[in-house]
Amino acid sequence: MRVEGYAAVSTRRVAKEVGLTPGLVHYYFPVTDDLLVAVYRRAAERTMERFAKAISSEDPVHALWTLHTDRACTALAMEFMALANHRKVIRAEIVRSIESYRAMQAAALSQLQQDRRLNKIPPLGMSVLMTGISSVLVMEEALGISTGHAEARGFFEGWLSQLEQVRKPKLHSRSRSGR
Repeated sequence: MRVEGYAAVSTRRVAKEVGLTPGLVHYYFPVTDDLLVAVYRRAAERTMERFAKAISSEDPVHALWTLHTDRACTALAMEFMALANHRKVIRAEIVRSIESYRAMQAAALSQLQQDRRLNKIPPLGMSVLMTGISSVLVMEEALGISTGHAEARGFFEGWLSQLEQVRKPKLHSRSRSGR
């Protein structure tokens, strides 16, 4: 799907690629939409696993940015978005998944605000900004467009570094005479 696009996906093609008979694939996935939903759910589960790891890392905001700028993951997501324009069942699955993911991301960012003084940034707004900027960069890079990308990445990553610095409490050393 990433290599040839969603239009190249069929149960026959999948069967051939994995060395199964089309009948066996149809046994588990009676229609192609069932197969596509299963693939999307599996990709979403992997993203959620990576999200959990990122949000619990030392620099969770940077780790989320790294997750969002993963080219392979974003390329697959964009193929599914294009497919959703033509298949309602895929659209419904994507909406459900993204709404759930965005709520979890906002909750995690909100917790960071409370725990680590990451303030003045609405968590849902941060989630949309991070997703939107990273998606555009990855999609354009896949097409061979790079004008302005270094500047946009530099700006956004610098901004994230500033946020991380605000987030990290400064340690104050005690003098020996103060004990």
